[in-house]
Amino acid sequence: MISWFRQHGFALGAALVHLRKAPGSFLFNILVVAIALALPFMGLTLLDNVRPLSEQMSVDPEISLFMKQDVAREQSAALATPLRELMKDAKIIFVPREKALDQLKGKSGLSDVLATLGENPLPDSYIIKLDAFRSAAAGLDVDTLAEQMRTLPGVDTVQIDSAWVKRLAALIGVLKLALLLLAATLGTVVVAVVFNTIRLQVLTQREEILVSKLIGATDTFIHRPFYYTGALLGLCAGGAALGAVALALQPLNKAIAEFARLYASEFQLAPLEPLPMAGLLAVSAALGLAGAVLSVQRHLARLN
Repeated sequence: MISWFRQHGFALGAALVHLRKAPGSFLFNILVVAIALALPFMGLTLLDNVRPLSEQMSVDPEISLFMKQDVAREQSAALATPLRELMKDAKIIFVPREKALDQLKGKSGLSDVLATLGENPLPDSYIIKLDAFRSAAAGLDVDTLAEQMRTLPGVDTVQIDSAWVKRLAALIGVLKLALLLLAATLGTVVVAVVFNTIRLQVLTQREEILVSKLIGATDTFIHRPFYYTGALLGLCAGGAALGAVALALQPLNKAIAEFARLYASEFQLAPLEPLPMAGLLAVSAALGLAGAVLSVQRHLARLN
């Protein structure tokens, strides 16, 4: 175990020594890779902020069912039985037309105007409260049930009050897919940049590598410093990308604050939590390592 740590410590030291010899080139490569990583990192940050907001909006969706005006009270009340068969897990509330009129008078302040109508213009109705759904797919069954409700005798209108939640969930799903495709594309760019960086480093150290082979150095011993170089490049670029995203949130939040104030909201974009940040840094280092492995396996094989 001590020997293993000594070998990796030597490889890391060799990688750092080479980087100190050409800091300008290393910093430029960090900048290029950081720009590629910043876009998916920013997209992930935005989705992480929007996700809890969309979940809060999707609480307690409801279906409102309105009976026809000429339907008798007994027939309206009897509709509760087939509704419970359709919506076994939902909370079903019957709202008589008299109660609906009283609620309208109390909320609208139009009691005098409504009194002049003489006859109650409101029908009997039902309110069906559903469990929250957070995806468009979860709302498909609700649409099917609403269509079945419209075929029940005496039913005039069925309204899904939270259909817009499904549209929001579908939009977020599209954004997630677009972010995944963007991350895959830019991840390929990161691997390509690291691949080319390690290729140039191999060509620069060609004579040194040949001498090392002559004195008995193994392929693993020769390859390891290049692996550390690629991983360090990815790690540093990931840190730079996260820093750039954090800085970009400040002007964005100023603009968002003005917009949110119009809706009496204090919504602000927050940076990622430490654990997701650590995961992104690990992914960045892994991309750098992957590029280094591909480059080493391709170019050092020609020196054997």
